[in-house]
Amino acid sequence: MGKLIAIHSFRGGTGKSNITGNIAALLALDGYRVGIVDTDIQSPGIHALFNFSADQIRFSLNEYLLGQCGISDAAYEVTDRLPLQDISHHGHLFLIPASMKTGDITRILQEGYDVGRLNIGFQELIQKMKLDFLIIDTHPGISEETLLSAAVSDALILILRPDRQDYQGTAIMMELAKQLRIPNIQLIINKALNHKDFTTLKQRVELTYGAPVLGIIPLSDDVAALGSGGLFCLSHQQHEMTRVLKNIVAEFKEL
Repeated sequence: MGKLIAIHSFRGGTGKSNITGNIAALLALDGYRVGIVDTDIQSPGIHALFNFSADQIRFSLNEYLLGQCGISDAAYEVTDRLPLQDISHHGHLFLIPASMKTGDITRILQEGYDVGRLNIGFQELIQKMKLDFLIIDTHPGISEETLLSAAVSDALILILRPDRQDYQGTAIMMELAKQLRIPNIQLIINKALNHKDFTTLKQRVELTYGAPVLGIIPLSDDVAALGSGGLFCLSHQQHEMTRVLKNIVAEFKEL
């Protein structure tokens, strides 16, 4: 049975979607069948990492939540968007995007949807597509769908920046996660200043939250320059961030 992993941050701008996309790609390169669901309906963005545009989408997560299609109808294989010489020797990567159309976003926000369909869709994707990992890219902050995604997950990964606002917000999310009895909660620190003592930072964060840190990703101008124009780990294979991401993926497999 595949694992359901929710990746979340208390506020936007932490690099959550970027990290999610890179982790999923690295898992696929290691031979796994991986799915990504963009549940950030208000501000979808992970599709940009795969150069996926609105006109390439017939059905999205929005249509599924409104009962207009099956969840597998909204799944698109993006394995061929990875720069592989022979994808047959690697895994598979599937994207379930949220709609990028203003009208679709407005409609679902106004009409709402049955949040319970999310869990049904997650389980159906894992079973029908024989996924090893289904990764949920959540909407930042606290909402009903975010809490549900976290509650039904095998593991919750919280991404935070090393600043006061993120520390406080992550503490709130950690308390909620414990109340939901999520079995496995882990942290990723992103955009850490290079002059920091990462060992001390890791120990301090683990002591503060009582949860392990999977990795610390340094702040990088190269990441900022790429923006959301692609998957960093593939265009910068020898970069320090890519090395850290690969170490995180190694830990990820044991979740």
